[in-house]
This record gives sequence, C-alpha cells and structure tokens, in this order.
Amino acid sequence: MAKLYFNYSTMNAGKSTVLLQASHNYIERGMQTYLLTAQMDHRAGAGRIGSRIGIGADADTFAPGEDLFAKIAARLAQGPCACVFIDEAQFLHPDQVWQLARVADDLAVPVMTFGLRVDFLGQLFPGSAALLALADDMREIRTICHCGKKATMVVRKDAHGQVMTSGDQIAIGGNDRYVSLCRRHWRAEIGDKARQ
Repeated sequence: MAKLYFNYSTMNAGKSTVLLQASHNYIERGMQTYLLTAQMDHRAGAGRIGSRIGIGADADTFAPGEDLFAKIAARLAQGPCACVFIDEAQFLHPDQVWQLARVADDLAVPVMTFGLRVDFLGQLFPGSAALLALADDMREIRTICHCGKKATMVVRKDAHGQVMTSGDQIAIGGNDRYVSLCRRHWRAEIGDKARQ
C-alpha cells in the first residue's frame, strides 16, 4: 500500500541530501522516480534540487495552485514511476497536500515529501500543517544547535546579520540568512522573554 510521507526538520538538517539518496537507491535498482521542487526556489538553479554537500539532480517544479494529482498522473502515463519525491514541501498549498494523498491512495504510488515544519517565527507553514495532519508516516531529520541540543527552530537574519522578528513567512535563502537553533537559544535570539 502506497503512503504519503512527511520528512521534516529545520534548516540545514540535510533534507535534500536524504531525498537525493533515497531517489538514487530506487534508480540504482532499476526503478524510475519523479522529483519535484518548488518553482520559486532557484538556489540550486531553476528546476534543480541541490544539497549543501554538493550533490544535486534535475527536477520538475510545482507552482502555487497547480494540480499535483493531474501532474503526477500525466507523468505516470509516460511510463512507470516507483516513487514521487517532493522537496521544499512547506511551500505546498493544503489543497496540493490533499492531491498528494490522492496520488498515494488512488494511483498507488508512494509520495515522499521533505520540508520545513516551522518558519523563523515558530509558526507552521500551511503546507507543513496539512502534511502533519494527512501524512501516513512522519519522520524528523535532525540537526543540532550550536549548544549541541537538537535544533527545532530557525532564525532569519537581515543583510546586516541582525535577527529578524517580523517579515514575510517565505523568503528563500540558505546559510547566509538562516541559523538553526534549539528552542531555548531561538527564544534568546528573538528576545522572547514573554514565553519563558
């Protein structure tokens, strides 16, 4: 039985590396995979999933409002596909998460999504919230804070290296803009004394 998976973490935990390795494992065994990433993310190049350790692969893209059930069904009409992999899953719309659930249920193809759980203010991304509600299997990919504890939060820094406490939920960036921290150090960085 095919399932919808949500592999989540904070920034710089190696989500894309795990995705690329899992896809490689299928390919190495003679099976085809279908890779998708957010159209808005060009850090590795348009239509490309890249890892901080230097590996990458070409991918199709998804846009807001696009019907992913129809997109994946069209890909399946071209030939067999053992698994669908989706990077930057936090950018999915909740309707698209339902479409991915239908892919697993009705097309019998596993869908493995990889993305952030929360934004720089500690709020769930809408796509991540829907995945937490609908995924058959959830796995945390762990990284660590500078103190050695598990990092579950992230701060966003401005062009001057100052921690931001407001702004749009979505701002594409990497190590230059985001730092993963444990909750205690995240609270200290954003000046959150009210939640002590």
